[in-house]
Amino acid sequence: MAETATSWDPRGAWAGIAQPGSFGAKGEAGVFAIMLEGFGLASVIAEPDTTAALSQTVEALLGLTLPPTPRIARGPAHDIVWAGPDQWLLRTASRNGFTGLLSELSAHAAVSEQSDARAALRLSGPRARDVLAKGVMLDLHPTAFAIGDVALTNVAYVGAHLWRLDDAADGPVFEILLPRSMAGSFWSWFVASAREFGCRVASGRG
Repeated sequence: MAETATSWDPRGAWAGIAQPGSFGAKGEAGVFAIMLEGFGLASVIAEPDTTAALSQTVEALLGLTLPPTPRIARGPAHDIVWAGPDQWLLRTASRNGFTGLLSELSAHAAVSEQSDARAALRLSGPRARDVLAKGVMLDLHPTAFAIGDVALTNVAYVGAHLWRLDDAADGPVFEILLPRSMAGSFWSWFVASAREFGCRVASGRG
């Protein structure tokens, strides 16, 4: 019997779940959602006695300091997100050279590639905080959740990593990272929650 060759085309985390367009209330959108694709992501976990060496390596390679508290450190092409004591997520805008970078870091930490295991969404707009308030059990008021703050939390019972970026002209900006396997459940909640404000959805690079 002849063998059948099978090829697998890469699919983004939001493929078959969400697509660019608009939904909800007519008129000017109150929420903007960007489905982030193409980024590199890895977990970096250090032993307590290797954190200093890892920090020095990260500063030398990326010019960033490992956040010791729930914060995000941002650079032109890399972000480092606190993920727990002596744990971080490293995100790159492009996967070019990512494997080599992880190899260098692995001398000082346990490093695991996560690029295709997570779905990421950037939310902005004047009603972004109102949408999140429907499912996030955190106080996201600017005095309680400042720019650069990070939280490990639940969004509508889906475990998620949430952080706040610099504000845009039309309001606050948040990013949400969640397990790829839960992207469909999250999106169902998000559509129901954002509909009353009107939402515009686009695709973008991480």
